[in-house]
Amino acid sequence: MNLALLLSSSTLVHLSPVDLAIIIFYFALVLGIGLYLKGQANTGEDFFMAGREMTAWVAGLAFLSANLGSLELMGWAGNSYKYGILAAHWYWIGAIPAMLFLALVMMPFYHICKTHSVPGYLKLRYGPGAQAISSISFAFMTVLMSGINMYAMAVVMRVVLGWNITFSILISSITVMIYVALGGLRSAIFNEVLQFFLIWAGALLIPILGLIEAGGWSGLKAKILQNLTEQHVANPGAYTHAWSTLGTFTDNPMGINWVGIVFGLGAVISMGYWTTDFLVVQRVLSAKDLRSAKLAPIIGAAFKMMVPLIVILPGLLGLALLRDPQGQLLRLVPADLAWSPAGQAQGLHGYDEVLPLMLARYCGPGLLGLGITALVAGFMSGMAGNVSAFTTVWTYDIYATLINKNASDETKVRMGRWVTVIGVIISIGTAFLVMQAQSIMDYVQALFSFFIAPLFGTVILGMLWKRTTPAGGWTGLLAGTLSSVGMYVWVKLDPGAVRYVALSMEAQDQAQNMFRALWCCLICVIVTVVVSYLTKPKPESELKDLVYGLTPIPKDDHVSMFHSPVFWGAIVAVAFVILQIIFW
Repeated sequence: MNLALLLSSSTLVHLSPVDLAIIIFYFALVLGIGLYLKGQANTGEDFFMAGREMTAWVAGLAFLSANLGSLELMGWAGNSYKYGILAAHWYWIGAIPAMLFLALVMMPFYHICKTHSVPGYLKLRYGPGAQAISSISFAFMTVLMSGINMYAMAVVMRVVLGWNITFSILISSITVMIYVALGGLRSAIFNEVLQFFLIWAGALLIPILGLIEAGGWSGLKAKILQNLTEQHVANPGAYTHAWSTLGTFTDNPMGINWVGIVFGLGAVISMGYWTTDFLVVQRVLSAKDLRSAKLAPIIGAAFKMMVPLIVILPGLLGLALLRDPQGQLLRLVPADLAWSPAGQAQGLHGYDEVLPLMLARYCGPGLLGLGITALVAGFMSGMAGNVSAFTTVWTYDIYATLINKNASDETKVRMGRWVTVIGVIISIGTAFLVMQAQSIMDYVQALFSFFIAPLFGTVILGMLWKRTTPAGGWTGLLAGTLSSVGMYVWVKLDPGAVRYVALSMEAQDQAQNMFRALWCCLICVIVTVVVSYLTKPKPESELKDLVYGLTPIPKDDHVSMFHSPVFWGAIVAVAFVILQIIFW
């Protein structure tokens, strides 16, 4: 395949020399950081946990940035185009309570037992059975998630630059592979903090310019209502209300009610992701002390509440303002239709392309380079997070536990660098699987319902109930995972089964994901409890530092109110409630 074929000339806009300079400088900078930090990643603690010396602010911003990749930027912009402001729930009810719970309840356990990963905690609490199930499933999930980030970046390059999907995947993935392999988690964290500011600097362009064009929030709502009414969309007013349409399944575009949002998303998916997904927890574990580890998620939560401004709002602006070159309102379609031969022949664009299309609409020379760099930064952040998490779990929880139990620290670091390369190569293959889904986030949340939801039930029971037994832990986790996959396959084979899984035939993909997560978590908990009562628990002496009530938790009484994690957690909680009222 020659370069001319890889670099297609079909572009919506053309980069100026200034734009190219900004993008090239960014790639050079992240590689330079990786080279600089290589000398500080010689031990396992340095390579995999960044030496556990990050401040609360650095760990907190990296914690959020690891979740603010191109996957988030593009996927949720696409979902807000598809479902309206309901997508913001994944940043509010689907994030803030769980982040505060992680900070104030779960971080002491992770920090005190000095685990390298969530599977590592499961080994200490339940034994090798639960660790093996969670580490293998987590490694599989992170490779799939890394591939999704590659696909998202390829969409940006296709829309804005006209690059071939294979070429754009290779260029970006090789860059991430190099700097994570060189500097490990320390390199990933420093790049994530840099990318956090780049993302905000570039991504703010669209909401600011879009709101000006739409005439503010009230003008935006009016335009969305008008456009959707003309297209005969059912209940178009639901696209700009977060809670008032959740009384029934038929009043909102997602086909969900408040039970699915509050319990499926808020109590299961959200809690599972923010408290057991090692990709994000690993960043907080790098904090230098317990108070910093507790403050980091709270700092992340404060910024998380504002992320819909740069992620959800562009999708809503697309509903109101996005037009084709002839000036006609542009309607986006499901990704599987857009990527089909017929869709490609008609020049159709998928939901996930709304953000780069809006970027091309508003950004001229210089600004376009900054905007593209923000998306590249988001892609790098998300992919680096998944790659570094995959590397750590493979090295500590699979290789050093199941394959080479006597591996030296030097061997683990060497294995970590090689696995980084292997993980990226596998991820390149999984990137092409995403084209079969309707949107990025429908695909991602399905993965979370398979792996994250049952894992949360296992972890929270282990932390809060000392009677949970090793047999109960691994059988409950296995039952929850298999039941979730089983429900997904059931609906695929028999679409009518959605009335049982999601309680309504109106349920769209995201609604199905939320209810499936709720049911599989309940199955996990029930099986764990039943098996635990039938089997012998560990003695309390083996559960010290692993179970609430048997772990001495350091107090923060010696710090002032303004340095207390509880105080700042309360401030974030109040702001969260106010947001729900405003956008009711």
